[in-house]
Amino acid sequence: MPAQKTQVVQKLRQEFPLSLLLEIAQLPRATFYYHLKQMRVPDKYKAVKAEITLIYHENKGRYGYRRITIELHNRGFSCNHKTVQRLMRELGLVCRVRIKKYRSYKGEVGKIAPNLLNRNFCAEKPNQKWVTDVTEFNLFGQKLYLSPILDLHNGYLVSYTLFQRPVLSMVTTMLEKAFETIPDGTDLILHSDQGWQYQHKQYQRMLRKKGIRQSMSRRGNCLDNAVMENFFGLLKSELLYLQKFESVEHFKLELLDYLDYYNNRRIKARLKGLPPAIHRQQALSAA
Repeated sequence: MPAQKTQVVQKLRQEFPLSLLLEIAQLPRATFYYHLKQMRVPDKYKAVKAEITLIYHENKGRYGYRRITIELHNRGFSCNHKTVQRLMRELGLVCRVRIKKYRSYKGEVGKIAPNLLNRNFCAEKPNQKWVTDVTEFNLFGQKLYLSPILDLHNGYLVSYTLFQRPVLSMVTTMLEKAFETIPDGTDLILHSDQGWQYQHKQYQRMLRKKGIRQSMSRRGNCLDNAVMENFFGLLKSELLYLQKFESVEHFKLELLDYLDYYNNRRIKARLKGLPPAIHRQQALSAA
């Protein structure tokens, strides 16, 4: 790179003749003086670069140039995404951005619900459509199972449980936590796959009693619950594959911190630069 060669030549020119250095570097004299002049021009992006670096490390490398652009605007910096992308490239900052999916299907062991969601992942308001699923983590020879509920209005994490075994209480406890956030008889849709837990009589009885309509994906069609698939992929790329863990307990602590980060601090472009929790609060207040 001519700019890098110019820096080297400039450092050595006090000890060696400039003409010799330019010949060795195969750098034209005019090019050398051009880049030397550019080096002496104050960097107008100095403050922006510092803030980009700060945002990047605050979010542990999880933000790409689009989210960093949004966060810069939130902090009062005015620059477009192309400029941010170029500056990140200059700074060497790259978004550090999936583990085996847990399959809970064991055949028809209970009642199969109709697919009420039918891939319509849009919700006009909170607590209209929820989705759920289970994912498995396998670390240090041990397994952990995460069972969350997401609100399709803005991706808000309504509730979750973390168990060492995929037992029925994992999903019923998750439901109990979620039920604390809504009144009875909301008629919302809760969508899942055809996992054995969701076919269980107790799970289905809890939904009916709360006034929730159950919806299920078609057998073997992951696209019917694409939002949960995307959430698990995001979780694993931004946490599981991003750092090393000393133990299962260490991973648990980092996972709990990430779930809090996802809800309360991780901004989303489609939510006008807000994290899900704040967007949800605004939507509920406006209702």
